[in-house]
Amino acid sequence: MLFPPDFLTRLEYLSMMSKRVFRGRLLAQRRSLQTGAGLEFSDHREYAPGEDLRYLDWNIYARHGQMLVKRFQEEQDLQVSVLLDASRSMSIGQPPKFDRARQLAAAFAWLALADLDRAGIAVFADGLVQELPGGRGRERILTLMRFLEGLPAAGQGTRFARSVQDFLQRSPRPGLAIVLSDLLDPSGVSEGLDQLRYRRFDLHVVQLFDPRDARPELLGDVELEDPETGEVQQVRITERVAADYRRAFLEHQESVRSYCLRYGFRWTAADSSVPYDQLMLQMMKAAGMDAAAENGPAP
Repeated sequence: MLFPPDFLTRLEYLSMMSKRVFRGRLLAQRRSLQTGAGLEFSDHREYAPGEDLRYLDWNIYARHGQMLVKRFQEEQDLQVSVLLDASRSMSIGQPPKFDRARQLAAAFAWLALADLDRAGIAVFADGLVQELPGGRGRERILTLMRFLEGLPAAGQGTRFARSVQDFLQRSPRPGLAIVLSDLLDPSGVSEGLDQLRYRRFDLHVVQLFDPRDARPELLGDVELEDPETGEVQQVRITERVAADYRRAFLEHQESVRSYCLRYGFRWTAADSSVPYDQLMLQMMKAAGMDAAAENGPAP
């Protein structure tokens, strides 16, 4: 089952865990508040570490001890866009990479919706396949989950740059873009990442892999089928060939990691055999460690 009965309960737990590190790191810092005359008070939202303390509602804090930020009608919501890979290679794995990616998509979207931001999903393969436009409100998670449940991993190959171009034509507003993909594009992914960077998107790249992607246990004469094109080849795999493949796989991961590090974006290598909530907690821990490193040791 893609979304078990306790899925929303687990998402709520993740949201609680994210308040100190993950959401503050990836979401709250990217929200802009337009100050000046004529702003009308709208409602409250929870304070995230690093925000300007001038906008705290100190009356509520004095009475109840809650740290709530005043929200104004002209405050710009953060647009969180999940770019979800639905190419056929994502159907590989136990569980399939695509199942884990869809669960992570729902989890990321929930963190945004719980913080009163906008969340949408763009599904891609050799181009943009489907799209669920951004929307607000916690109740939207049910629509989003139904959308994800109905998706197949059936795209014809992966063309990341073309997919990003299609996405940008429909989504001109920058924000946070979360890429969930195995990034198995023969032409590479730097061009697509460059397009998002030039349009001033913040990026979090989650590079999914099945353990057999990293270390396939194959030796001798085997028949291999490309899951995206259906092409079949007879191949003799020796120890040397297997070692060359493992080295190429690690080099591919390192190239994406280096790109993200160079431009200050987040990158996560995610083993699809690990449950989605454990992966999210690992990312939260990593985000907290990065924030601590940036802020320096505590006084």
